[in-house]
Amino acid sequence: MPSEGIRDSVEVALELDEREVYSHIAHESAEDIRRIISSIDAERAQKKGFLVYYHDDWDSLIRERIRKGKRHTAFDFYNPALLDIWEAKVEELKDVRKAKYFLLSLIGIGVIFSITAGLLFSWYFVLPGLGLLPLVLWVLDRAREKSDLIYHQLTQFFIDEMRALLSRYNLNPERYRFKLFNDDYFGVRRIKIGRESFAIAEPLNDVE
Repeated sequence: MPSEGIRDSVEVALELDEREVYSHIAHESAEDIRRIISSIDAERAQKKGFLVYYHDDWDSLIRERIRKGKRHTAFDFYNPALLDIWEAKVEELKDVRKAKYFLLSLIGIGVIFSITAGLLFSWYFVLPGLGLLPLVLWVLDRAREKSDLIYHQLTQFFIDEMRALLSRYNLNPERYRFKLFNDDYFGVRRIKIGRESFAIAEPLNDVE
């Protein structure tokens, strides 16, 4: 299977001398972060209805490494909290979806009860049910806004991590360019290579 050929980045790093270890870890981390940024923002754009032709198996790769008991990325040396933060945001998104479906279910039950009462007793009982229908649009709109905010926060967080990493280890920003599909992030600049547009993180100036 192809996944059997995946080497743990930490295993590779430990084969090198100390100076090369940190250089390797920084490079591996930057490579992972740029994939994460593009993957999350692509999903965000798709949720907003944009037609995005982008696919990355980063999520599956990480989960496969975890399942096999391997250290998931060079983040174990650079910043072990990154994966925890990512997982926490994923849980937030799940909570938003659960809340949305729960509220829609309540509204649906109310409408059905109202219509049933109207058929059995009087059409006046239908009116409260009809009054609940605008709440459907409100719930959908609020859930969409909340989800989009979480995607934005998560993408911006990893952009900031990339900026800090580039600065701390003096990496070449253009080597770790990535795709962005939304235009509301800070700390990045856009470039065009041929017909394609890429984003490049701007290194922070105050990182030790």
